[in-house]
Parts: sequence; structure tokens; C-alpha cells
Amino acid sequence: MNRYITINGRQIAAGKNALVNLRIAKLPTHTVIDLPIYVYRGQEDGPVLLITSGLHGDELNGVETLRRMIADGSVVPDSGTVIAVPIVNVYGFLNNSRYLPDGRDLNRSFPGTKSGSLAGRLAWTMMNDVLPIVDYGVDLHTGGANTNFPQIRCDASNERNLELARAFAPPFIVNSPLRDGSFRKAADKKGKNILVYEGGESLRFDELAITECINGVLRLMDYLGMTDNGAPERNEPRVVMKNTWIRAHNSGLYRPFVACGDSVKKGQVLATITDPFGEAEVKTKARHKGYVIGLRSIPVVNRGDALINIGLEQE
Repeated sequence: MNRYITINGRQIAAGKNALVNLRIAKLPTHTVIDLPIYVYRGQEDGPVLLITSGLHGDELNGVETLRRMIADGSVVPDSGTVIAVPIVNVYGFLNNSRYLPDGRDLNRSFPGTKSGSLAGRLAWTMMNDVLPIVDYGVDLHTGGANTNFPQIRCDASNERNLELARAFAPPFIVNSPLRDGSFRKAADKKGKNILVYEGGESLRFDELAITECINGVLRLMDYLGMTDNGAPERNEPRVVMKNTWIRAHNSGLYRPFVACGDSVKKGQVLATITDPFGEAEVKTKARHKGYVIGLRSIPVVNRGDALINIGLEQE
């Protein structure tokens, strides 16, 4: 067994917990910005599981998930190691923003460079100071202007990814190809399996999304042999190989008639868009049979706005 794990020059022994602060940069006021890394090591040998959240600073459900698991101790494994990073994008979190001060999306900046933009430097730090000691990971995300029903996104063509996703057992597993610049793709190139969890909407807590995330992480830890206290009852996840967004055909006030998680039939009226003066109404219908895995919550829409994400049911 490897008795020590080393992060930023600090050694953490088996059975010990530690907080390691990685120095990122300074604000113009000389205020130091550190990246807090929480390390929890079991007494016995086992895998190293990385749990990250807050890559987008306005996505808070993952942050709250890790806060609760740290507070109640459920994140601490009996075997192996959990590395928890509750807020990766500290700058965005402080500003209620998806982005960093350089205007870049951190999750499109991997693998990053040591001497690049602020986003690139932060990505480089994650890739070089944290990822090398990791076996598996779950990156916790939240929807933006749209609410995402709890789901794991992974490349379903990778059998190990799909196996881990089924162990997490969310309501939906959504096939999602690797995207350039994402943490998931950069980690995949290093041979690391990273799942992406999505649930809720930005700047809001969603109890269903938080609860499903906590339960999923506990199931995954149990599956990996990191805990021996049992795991929450499993869902039987629906695997969605393809999904499509229904977009607004006109501008106006949008009213949905479905909720996240609902099943829909082809031709079903899902929403209406009316002008603010009551002179016109347009019905939005489902083009396919499937499930609502994402839903816009902001009523005022423009033509082309994404409204409803339908996970297509396989015939």
C-alpha cells in the first residue's frame, strides 16, 4: 500500500485527513487566492476518487453537495482516498459568474498552460498537481438558465465510464461525447475516467439534484470498495444515447406544460409562447418520444432560445 499521498509537497498518510491550499494567484489588491483541496484517506488501500465542483462559479448544487458530505463525514472513505475540491473556480464563485476574470470558461481551457491565461493556469494546476494521483473522478455541474434533471453525462462508448455511471445510478445516464477543452476530455487523454453530474439550475439550490448527487457519490464509493456501510437504494437509470433541444420558433412569453423528468409523446404540446399583449399564441410540440432532461425556467424568450431538452427514447 502507498502509505503517503503527496500534493503540493505535502504528504498525507493513510488514515489521515488534510486541507492543502494550492496558490493560484493574487487579486489586484494583493489578496491571495488559494485553491482548497480536501484529502480524506482511509486506513486500507483502495482507489483515489476525485470529486470536483464549481468549475463554473455560478453552479452551486455541487458545492452544496460537497459541503454537506464534508460536514457529516460521509465523504470520508474506509478504504482508498477521496480528494474533494468544492470550489475550483474561486473567482467565478465570488462574482456569481460562470467565467473567470479573463472572460474564459475554465471548462474549455484544459489542459491549460503554466504561463498562460488565468483560466489556463488554473487548469494546468488541476492537471499537474491533482490529476496524476487520481484513479476516478466525478465533476459536479449545474444547469445554466435551464434546469437539468439529475443525470450523469459520459461517453457511453467507453465501457468503464458506463459501468461507473451505472454504479452512480442517477435517474438518467446521457451519452455525451468528449468536448474539446473540457476537464473530462483532458483527463481522458491521461487515462482517467471522469463522470460529469448535472442537476438543477445556476445560482439556486435544488434539493432533488443535491440529494441525488449525494446518494450517487455514496453508491459509487460503495461500488469501488471504499465504504462498507452499504449505499442508498439504487435507481434503475434510463440510458439516453441521443438528446435534442426544442428551440423557440418565435419571441415572447414562454409557459411550459411539462416538468423535468416527465415522459413525452411525439406531437404532445409541451409549451406555448405568447406575445406580451395577448394577441398571438404559438404551441410548441414534441418532435420525438422521450423524456424531459432539461427545461428552461426563464419566461421571456427570443427566437432560437433553447427551451426543452428531450432525451430520445430508443425504439
